[in-house]
Amino acid sequence: MNFADSRFWILLVSGLAVIALLRIPAGAWLGSRVALFDRLALIALGLCLLVAVSWVTCLIFLVVAVFSYCAMCYLVRRGGRHSRLLLVLFVPLQLLPLLYFKYADFILNDTLGGSFDTLRGLIIPAGISFYTFQMMSFVIDTLAFGRPLPRVLDFLNFAGFFPQVVAGPIERREDLLPQMEQFKFRWSTADLNAGAAWVAVGMFFKCCLADNAAIYVDRTSVSNPFSIWLANLMFGLRIYYDFAGYSLVAVGFGRCLGIRLTLNFLSPYCSTSIREFWHRWHVTLSGWFRTYVYLPLGGGRTRWWMLNVAVVFVVSGLWHGAGWGFLLWGAFHGIALIVNRALGGAIRLPRFVAWVVTLVAVLFGWVFFYETRTPDLLAKLGTLCNPMAYTAAAVRETLASMSGGHLFALTSLLLLVAIVWAIEWLSVARRDDPYCYLRHPVAAVMLVVLTVLLAPGNDNAFIYFAF
Repeated sequence: MNFADSRFWILLVSGLAVIALLRIPAGAWLGSRVALFDRLALIALGLCLLVAVSWVTCLIFLVVAVFSYCAMCYLVRRGGRHSRLLLVLFVPLQLLPLLYFKYADFILNDTLGGSFDTLRGLIIPAGISFYTFQMMSFVIDTLAFGRPLPRVLDFLNFAGFFPQVVAGPIERREDLLPQMEQFKFRWSTADLNAGAAWVAVGMFFKCCLADNAAIYVDRTSVSNPFSIWLANLMFGLRIYYDFAGYSLVAVGFGRCLGIRLTLNFLSPYCSTSIREFWHRWHVTLSGWFRTYVYLPLGGGRTRWWMLNVAVVFVVSGLWHGAGWGFLLWGAFHGIALIVNRALGGAIRLPRFVAWVVTLVAVLFGWVFFYETRTPDLLAKLGTLCNPMAYTAAAVRETLASMSGGHLFALTSLLLLVAIVWAIEWLSVARRDDPYCYLRHPVAAVMLVVLTVLLAPGNDNAFIYFAF
């Protein structure tokens, strides 16, 4: 669901209005059981919004959800040690739609040299990586910890809660299911005010910062290091404010409905080490890999902890996309984290220097993420690592590539980003509560005004819809 699309808001408001009208006779008919109507209405609203994205997206979601629930029912009723052994079979079956839509072309055509033309250009159903992982963790937790089988309606609401089904956060059973079991449409002034503030910040991040940054992501240069660094910076800004923007809007919508979702970003560009960066970036995915991959491999207390870290980050890279660049991006961050842990106790950098080093490393890594053409990727890496390429002529070439108006707009955008970063720093340093100063009522109103005035107006879908 594209929160930046006016069609989404029309459908959401219309759906909520219909629910409000139907709830009156439903309340009179069901009495104290009106909560059943609320839970039915919530999943119906979510499915209608998924159909609006595409009927394929909705259909694949239902296939994964129904299979996951039926498999879980079978395993719970079977019980005993055999159910856990069968889990090893059912989890790969859960992954089949994800593997087909996202990785079949890469594995069969690009890696193995096949010629399966039907696999080329497959459209990845929105959110398939997110809701598949969320349902996998639900089934695993239910079996591993002997949790009771949920009602089917509560499971569907857990798996398909519309604010976060398409791009996270990836919620765990113990955090979201109890809220779904008790869900009712009730409007609290405190929740509405808090939710609106989160939505204001998220929409500002997406429509004002991310969409404007996207204009300056120029991937054409392979020989000018300053142009490449500028593209890395603008892509880094775009992907952060785009993905964090979606996550904050999701948190806001959830809060308006009385549901508390996990904060998926904790101002990651304020980090002073790669390790801290991954504690702040895509928090729920990092937690998922830690729980279901890293710790089962032995975690960090084994002699082969470096291998465990490498495996986790390579898999994480492939989760983001089917391509060698994503694999290299994951491997790069895995190596950086290993070096950070190995040298962390031996080298103490001043806080500002540590922040700069971390930021440069993260921005360098984005070239693996956005450059999907392998020859161009290798050329860009060679340019970035060649000291002789950093010349005054290269600086002049980068400046000359932008007209005066574009240069002024870019400078203004970077100044606005610097102000937002400073506010994020203050939020983290003073309150240990990311974005708290941006959520202040006065600041939220200013962000709404800036979003209306500065949003470029082009319809940019959220970048993580493709993951």
